Amino acid sequence: MKLTAIALATSLLALPALAGGETPAPADAKVYFVNIGDGDTLSSPVTVVFGLSGMGVAPAGTEAENTGHHHLLIDRPPLGGGEDGADDLAYGLPADDNHMHFGGGQTEVTLELAPGPHTLQLVLGDYGHVPHATPVMSDVISITVQ
Repeated sequence: MKLTAIALATSLLALPALAGGETPAPADAKVYFVNIGDGDTLSSPVTVVFGLSGMGVAPAGTEAENTGHHHLLIDRPPLGGGEDGADDLAYGLPADDNHMHFGGGQTEVTLELAPGPHTLQLVLGDYGHVPHATPVMSDVISITVQ
């Protein structure tokens, strides 16, 4: 039994860990797309509605327990899933064409997207735009704009 526990602990240490900043998040917190799904074909403009369970939404700069604000990642590698994605988990997310910030507490956006394939991912950020200690992020979905 003792050797099994040691073997399990050793194997868990070998797994890559997704770690964010210092702000805690409840283990059951989830962020998700409400109105679109993986594989959908849509027309531009595309309205994206953000869902959140297990936490609340608060504007950036608000230090309140179990809250955060949304970020939408567009056409970029999965957060924490690649060389550049892993670093994004421990630092503030950039603000550019691939990283939309909703620091006012917004829960939806309407986007003009060019025709063709696109990827989307939601990430909850803390008061300083940093993903939580246990990152609260959606799966990456692929959509096609016609």
